[in-house]
Amino acid sequence: MTAELQQQAQEGGAAASAAAESRARCASVLLNQLREITGIQDPAVLHATLKAADGDLMQAVEILTESHAEESGQEPSDCAAEPSDCEGSAVGTIDSIPHNKADLQKAIPLRIEEFPSVQAMQKDPNTTVNVAHESSVAESKNRTKRKRCEVWGENVGQNGWRRTDEWPVGMKNIGNTCWFSAVIQSLFQLPEFRRLVLGYSLPQSVLENCQSRSKKRNIAFMQELQCLFALMLGTVHKYVDPTRALELLKGAFRSPDEQQQDVSEFTHKLLDWLEDAFQLAVNVNSPQDKSENPMVQLFYGTFLTEGIHEGKTFSKIETFGQYPLQVNGYKNLNECLEGALVEGETESPPSNQSVKYGQERWFTKLPPVLTFELSRFEFNQSLGQPEKIHSKLEFSRVIYMDRFLYSNKELIQSKREEIKKLKGQIALLQQKLERYMKYGSGADRFPLADMLLYVLQFASTKPAVASCAQSLVTPEPQAKGSPPVHSRGEVTQATENVQDAVEDAAAISHPELVSRPLQLPWDPVETTDYPAPHVVSEDEISLVMTCLQRWKDEVEQDIQGLRNSIALLAQSVELMYADPSLHQVPYHLHAVLVHEGQANAGHYWAYIYNQPRKSWLKYNDISVTEASWEEVERDSFGGLKNASAYCLMYISEALFHLAAADEDSSEHFQQEVEALSMDLQHYVQESNWRLEREVAEWEEEQSCKMAQMEQSESSVESQDLSSDSGQELSSPCGHGACPLSSEHAMITKDQTAQAIANTADAYEKNGVEAALKESKEAEPAKDFLGEANLIAQADEQQDAMGLAPPAQPSSQVSEVEIPSVGKILVRSDADGYNEEVMLSPAMQGVILAIAKARQTFDRDGSEAGLVKAFREEYSRLYQLSQESPTPQNDPRLQHVLVYLLQNEAPKQVVERTLLEQFADRNLSFDERSIRIMKVARAKLKDIGPDEVNMDEYKKWHEDYSLFRKVSVYLLTGLELYQNEKYCEALTYLVYAYQNNMTLLMKGPSRGVDEALIALYRRKCLLKLNDAAATLFESCHEVHVAEGMNHLDELIIPCMHLIISSDISKDDLDAIEVMRSRWCSYLGKDMDEDLQLKLGELLPRLLDCSAEGVVLKEPPKIRPNSPYDLCSRFAAVMESIHRASTVTVS
Repeated sequence: MTAELQQQAQEGGAAASAAAESRARCASVLLNQLREITGIQDPAVLHATLKAADGDLMQAVEILTESHAEESGQEPSDCAAEPSDCEGSAVGTIDSIPHNKADLQKAIPLRIEEFPSVQAMQKDPNTTVNVAHESSVAESKNRTKRKRCEVWGENVGQNGWRRTDEWPVGMKNIGNTCWFSAVIQSLFQLPEFRRLVLGYSLPQSVLENCQSRSKKRNIAFMQELQCLFALMLGTVHKYVDPTRALELLKGAFRSPDEQQQDVSEFTHKLLDWLEDAFQLAVNVNSPQDKSENPMVQLFYGTFLTEGIHEGKTFSKIETFGQYPLQVNGYKNLNECLEGALVEGETESPPSNQSVKYGQERWFTKLPPVLTFELSRFEFNQSLGQPEKIHSKLEFSRVIYMDRFLYSNKELIQSKREEIKKLKGQIALLQQKLERYMKYGSGADRFPLADMLLYVLQFASTKPAVASCAQSLVTPEPQAKGSPPVHSRGEVTQATENVQDAVEDAAAISHPELVSRPLQLPWDPVETTDYPAPHVVSEDEISLVMTCLQRWKDEVEQDIQGLRNSIALLAQSVELMYADPSLHQVPYHLHAVLVHEGQANAGHYWAYIYNQPRKSWLKYNDISVTEASWEEVERDSFGGLKNASAYCLMYISEALFHLAAADEDSSEHFQQEVEALSMDLQHYVQESNWRLEREVAEWEEEQSCKMAQMEQSESSVESQDLSSDSGQELSSPCGHGACPLSSEHAMITKDQTAQAIANTADAYEKNGVEAALKESKEAEPAKDFLGEANLIAQADEQQDAMGLAPPAQPSSQVSEVEIPSVGKILVRSDADGYNEEVMLSPAMQGVILAIAKARQTFDRDGSEAGLVKAFREEYSRLYQLSQESPTPQNDPRLQHVLVYLLQNEAPKQVVERTLLEQFADRNLSFDERSIRIMKVARAKLKDIGPDEVNMDEYKKWHEDYSLFRKVSVYLLTGLELYQNEKYCEALTYLVYAYQNNMTLLMKGPSRGVDEALIALYRRKCLLKLNDAAATLFESCHEVHVAEGMNHLDELIIPCMHLIISSDISKDDLDAIEVMRSRWCSYLGKDMDEDLQLKLGELLPRLLDCSAEGVVLKEPPKIRPNSPYDLCSRFAAVMESIHRASTVTVS
């Protein structure tokens, strides 16, 4: 019998153990699922919530979301955290959970469906947990990094892609490459590292003898890094594309391309590659000696390891780069370093010697750039996967490394011994304090001072029956000196735990009292809820209360004394290293690399201190924004959410001051760009030209789309104003930079072909003078208009019949017969020649110049032929520039060189502009032109930055583009004014005036006639004001709203722009007339709503200094050919003088 009982007991114990283990596993899985659903990482909060919900996952989620909603509702809206880009963010996850209970009940089951293990456990709590555990592990292992949405698109507007002044540029994320951006940005912002990379070069002999595949790869990566750094210095784009450098990194890591790399792993790999690349340059003969390697000198230091192993002392010197630090169990960076450098203790020897540490590390040489890897991963054995450590770790902007240097070894060891003693005393005091704070002999213990207070309250409470009896008679005043009776809330809060403990003890010691119903001597409804002594005399009460109060005061004094002593000792420990002699080696925080998310998924960004601005900048992919130190702390310390620092980069005092000295100069940025090698300068210029061209094409495409949308939405006549501007076809750029001169002014094929034929025929019959005269003559406006109208009518007929325009073949060849030159075959396809450029007026002059240089070419060769043709074309354009502009003719619109010559541009700019036209690839129509084109291209390539200032060259062409834009805006505004479309006309005229003022500030010949634009801007403004006033007077709701809209969005902003500049008397008189018109309505009887609307706008109308100017820019219209612009200009001016409406196609 006894054996059977023992066996049953053993089986019962095993079953209980298995059940306990099963419950523990189940709780672990539930905690992980709850963490995944809500995004909350605090295990204490999750465990308490799950316990409160009795293991019900749905109820636990509801409790957490309700508490989060209450907290969110208490916080002001302006303090709300910025939404995280990472889907793994706890903030993003909890915010996505609905706060409405009805929605919550629908959302929780759907969310739980993602976890089969939870469903199984809800159906059967006794289900084997291993199944749930294995599914959870499998799901975690298969989970990859969530794809981050494309916040920034490629097709951005003109204000979205351009870099602002010298603001640092971002870096494009091309798919899980935020780690690359964070590391490269942090290194690039180190002036010394930037100088080393951009100045890297290898002797030709080393390049020729390099046979190792890894060395070739390192050199190639170094060259790509140089190009990337050069772009980060000199690009006009707001961000750079690191694709080419990243291509070389493929295969260098163990994980696949789609997975995110670890910052520490990548930094190790990067420094290794750079170290090897520099080793080739600095020490070819002895590759093993790395003492002169600049990367080693910048990032690597040494430390000495001393210790005792099996009773024997040892010491060795080791080199370190990035120093790894454990985060778990430490509060700040100094504690991390202390824990990493001092590992454990050995037992004290029998003699009275001081305690020796098992192993100590001392820094013997610190690098200028000191990098700490913060290890925030640990492997979860139960889940079989790594987990991120979210505990808080503080670090300061300046750390002092003196306490970790070998030179201070004896001093620091003595201080460590003293700290050890102080901590021992603190531990003893903590134990004493613990006895006060957890008093008792049972399992549940409570603060002794609180227990004395509760007994004191019990003793001072009146018996319930007595109080009821006294209430029937006249109440007696409370005796003096009696303790006040505390409120129910206070007593309940203070005595809840004690009452629970007493009740539990009573149930254990007297079970019969629990089993039978309690019989009270009085009605519980009529009595108080608080226990009180039944029979007690006044003397007994006085004695007990006196003793309790005295004991309570003594206990509180003892507790306060212990706390004060602990605080003083802790302060002594904190100030142990505050010795000024240990503040001689400061290191300043340069960059913080932050990771947000979990172990298997997340996003990196960097906070980097910017010396010129004396502020922190946040580098988040292509976005670079200013940040405060509080924001850095919030995102980097950890503990609050799933974002924390993974890497800290500190720089020495010398490097910090060197960077500050370099950045103090306002011209330092430009100096760095100019210090680039010629190859890198050309690379940056080419990239900027290509980007400018791409954006210009994109803007043109958008303007075309807008014009088509406007045309389709509005019913217009056969001739629409959008067709006035025509369409400009640009030559394909290929992979190089497009010549700026070829981007200006094109003309339709038929007109130009006819012009070429006429000019060549005149040259053949009557010589050069006749040809020049012929080339200057523009066709009359009548013929041009007639031909344009015929084309428009043909297009209308084709549209009316529902026919689409014939599709252009992929490659067309057209032939133009020029007697003096021969047949020109013009091919138009993707990689061939652009037909419209080939037949443009500028190309016409080049073809004619080459024809004139034929004899020189045949006699003296292609270079002499180029010189001859160059002089001929320059002479023609110079004569054209001597003509003064008239209201009907402005020669500056015909050719960019005329504009440059009239404004006395530098000779180098003029010559390069003309040379670019002779280097145009579209001249490949015969052997002579091809050879001249090749010579021109060779000369362009030989022109260095010292000969032509490319920035100045670019500014001149930008001015000419702005001049053509002003001309188009002016002509479009005048045409719209003639057609009584004052709203559209005013916008064009205002912007024409503003842009024209920018040009006129540089010279009187840079822009168009200021008085002409001002005149018609004023006329248009008065017309529009009259129209708005008429609509207002109609009192019709729709008309009044339209009139108020004109006043609000057009008239008032235009008045502000006029007053903000040098206003003329005519403009001032016009503004006073408009103001008087609107003020006159104040004395009239009108509807209350009209008075209210008028009252809102009149202050803005009268006080033009009270707000910023906001006027919508008009739709972009691309300039058409020079002849077209001149014809439009002449037609509009003729119409103005005759006061008749003329529409030009």
